[in-house]
Amino acid sequence: MAVDATMLTPVVSAPGTSNGTSSGSGSSTGSGLTTSSQGIADNFQTFLTLLTTQLQHQNPLDPLDTNQFTQQLVQFAGVEQQLKSNDQLKQLIAIEKSAQSTQALVYVGNTVAVDGSKTQFNKSATWNLVSPQATSATITITSASGQTAYSGNFNLKQGNASFVWDGKGTDGTQWPAGTYTLTATGKDSKGNDLAISTEIQGVVDSVDLTASPPLLSIGGQTYTTDKIKRVVRGATGSS
Repeated sequence: MAVDATMLTPVVSAPGTSNGTSSGSGSSTGSGLTTSSQGIADNFQTFLTLLTTQLQHQNPLDPLDTNQFTQQLVQFAGVEQQLKSNDQLKQLIAIEKSAQSTQALVYVGNTVAVDGSKTQFNKSATWNLVSPQATSATITITSASGQTAYSGNFNLKQGNASFVWDGKGTDGTQWPAGTYTLTATGKDSKGNDLAISTEIQGVVDSVDLTASPPLLSIGGQTYTTDKIKRVVRGATGSS
């Protein structure tokens, strides 16, 4: 009896797959693909079943040669290696997050300086000013509503300087606790505007470890650890 080599062969599904819902641990989508985290590298037996099924149903007059099978094996090995690499990357990310949390906890209770101009005033507030050169600077402190609480002129030296505010306004009025913003403007020897950067100085009272990266709470504001410029030992100490 002659065999028709061009006869269409039935499609054989691999074990564990179906057109409906999946019976495995993952859930199936409308296209029949499972959303399970298991990948091809998690079931080597499935690959072998697919390979033997391909051998059984190939065209006997035009079979796959050895090189084609070898390429398939190499491709599968490459995919399996990539999936394992992804798992290792996940582990490295988890280790990095743990290290960030540990680093953030070290700052709790310490006085630090971070970039910024807005801080919470309660009895006193401290800002650090960084001037590129000696200058006469105008320092202005405004409340959360935009009112000018204090304004005055001060001579700044080149480098870092601290400004401590006791809450008294320009007219001597005591301002209530709240959020205040400091701005500093200066002039160089030619009368041109001079940029003076400001930093917030305060105690790290808590750390939010649920955030990624962790957030430090300083004077009612939150900051990431990369914003920290220096750790201050003592109220008027240097880093």
